[in-house]
Amino acid sequence: MAQGGSIMDPLKFACSICLDLLKEPVTIPCGHNYCMDCIKIHWNGEAQRKIYSCPQCRRTFSPRPVLEKNIMLAELVEELKKTELRSTPADLSHPGPEGVFCDVCSEMKMKAVKSCLDCLASYCEEHLRPHSDVPALRKHKLVGPSGNLHQNVCSLHDEVMKIFCRTDQRCICYLCLMDEHKNHETVSAAAEFTEKQKKLEETRQQVQQRIESREKDMKELQQEVENINTSADKAVEDSEEIFNQMIILIQKRSSEVKQKIRSQQEAEVSRVLDLQEELEQEISDLKSKDREMETLSNTEDHSQFLHRYSSLSALSQSTHSSGLPVCPLRFFEEVTKAAADTKDKLQELLRDKEENISMTEAKPDVLPPKPEPMNQVQDSASSSMHEETRENFLQYTRKITLDLNTAHELLEISEGNRTVTMMRESGYYLYHPDRFDRRWQVLSKQSLTGRCYWEVEWSGAGVQIAVTYKSICRDGDYDDSSFGLNEKSWALHCRRNSYTFYHDSIDTPVSGPDSSTIGVYLDHGAGVLAFYSVSETMTLLHRVQTRFRKPLHVGIWLSRSTGTTVEILKLKGPKRRGATAF
Repeated sequence: MAQGGSIMDPLKFACSICLDLLKEPVTIPCGHNYCMDCIKIHWNGEAQRKIYSCPQCRRTFSPRPVLEKNIMLAELVEELKKTELRSTPADLSHPGPEGVFCDVCSEMKMKAVKSCLDCLASYCEEHLRPHSDVPALRKHKLVGPSGNLHQNVCSLHDEVMKIFCRTDQRCICYLCLMDEHKNHETVSAAAEFTEKQKKLEETRQQVQQRIESREKDMKELQQEVENINTSADKAVEDSEEIFNQMIILIQKRSSEVKQKIRSQQEAEVSRVLDLQEELEQEISDLKSKDREMETLSNTEDHSQFLHRYSSLSALSQSTHSSGLPVCPLRFFEEVTKAAADTKDKLQELLRDKEENISMTEAKPDVLPPKPEPMNQVQDSASSSMHEETRENFLQYTRKITLDLNTAHELLEISEGNRTVTMMRESGYYLYHPDRFDRRWQVLSKQSLTGRCYWEVEWSGAGVQIAVTYKSICRDGDYDDSSFGLNEKSWALHCRRNSYTFYHDSIDTPVSGPDSSTIGVYLDHGAGVLAFYSVSETMTLLHRVQTRFRKPLHVGIWLSRSTGTTVEILKLKGPKRRGATAF
């Protein structure tokens, strides 16, 4: 499509106010055409003066002209939309609200394709041609379309800023260089741009390398998840198969025991029935004998009595003892006892296996038991002994930071999330389900297992240094959410000149030297938790021997006294021995 004087040139049918094709075109008395809504809005802004002007030629009208739709122009615009507008190149469309317009176009603003840092103007493809044709303009610096060219002009001297002040780290013009930046370190903006681009590229390469490394780590973690899921699925499948086999074995054994019991029952019942039958026969014979003897006893004739008595058969010896035979019920009792013993052994075996599985889960870093670095109170140790003993602890130093999502709203977390301070007023914290809503407490971000050592420095009215399971309650002002008042947490309450240890609502007074620095040693696998007063000497305050079933978190509680503070100290490893990595 021709861009010159064609009657169907879209530039001829654009409203100079909205820069779009005319909508309900109207022609005002000076002959210029506008969208009806656009010119109405323009004239509404001039209503107070009662003088109405043309936005292009500035001709004024009074009274306000009556607007009528230009029917012929409207038909031409519609025709243009149907035909010519469809073939308009994409680079001639106007750039929209976020684009950059050509500064030279007078009527319909076209999209800029380049901006000149020397002219401080943006150009469309048509108006950019002089920068290619005119020798003097070829040296100008052209960049992509920019809507912020005004930022390249000095606000004090209205000059282009082509110099960079390294002292103040900002661009300046040559007049600034003669004045306030006279003795500063300066270079050309182009030179600084080249250097910064080089550094930026180096930094970008580092970022890209880190991205590649993290993506590799992500793939490894994803593979790890797949391995875990595969292993867990296989373990479930195998364990189900094993337990099914165990059930089959138990059922088989149950059937065998039942069969033996029934066989024994049948044999014993048969034996008893045989005895019963023999006894019945013997009773019948004895009754017959008794009747014969009764008849004889009633005979009065002496001769007959004596004759018949001599022919009376002798009483046969009984084959049974006077007592009934005892049924061997002990067999059945022993079978029942054996089944009960088997059940008890199975329960004990399953319980032991379950505890082993739980302990394996609670101790991901399986470490052999190791004696505590200092297992007795140091009341009056020498400086060299203190340094040596504390050095033993420092090999177990862990990096510990506080979890902002758990902090009560009156607690301010600072110093790289290592310091917590009680504030007078609540801070602005977003809601989080892990946050303590009533207790002035906060947890560490890291979970603790294995052997760990850390130190805290405190000041104020009173604090608690605690360890706790992550599952401690966060809601309400109850014992379940308070350090030391439940079975999930262990806490040392520190005041000036006094200490108290709390666990499961049991308080234990603790004696020891007053110190603002407290050291805490944890051996998770051995179930050891120890608190130390750290000053010129290191003194054991309280030691706990228990069994930790889950990973622990550091917990800190502050008294409601503005300015009370606890800081988790940065500790260095031992001077003469290699630290154990955690």
